[in-house]
Amino acid sequence: MAKSKLVKVNEKIAEGVTTGFKKMSDSIVEGYTKIEDKFVEEFLTKDGETVSDAKARLKEEEKMRRNNNIEK
Repeated sequence: MAKSKLVKVNEKIAEGVTTGFKKMSDSIVEGYTKIEDKFVEEFLTKDGETVSDAKARLKEEEKMRRNNNIEK
């Protein structure tokens, strides 16, 4: 059965909105990640530590803090 013109137009609009949202979302996440990396690099890295190493260390420290609070 053939789809009506209205259904086809609605599908095209939905596809455009979905694609646009995905592009916008990716752009926002990418921008946030750049800002986060710059902040970690500037304020949270220790001598000779890379940004990814600092992030891993911070995650581990946060995990330890949470575990210590649960045990109390």
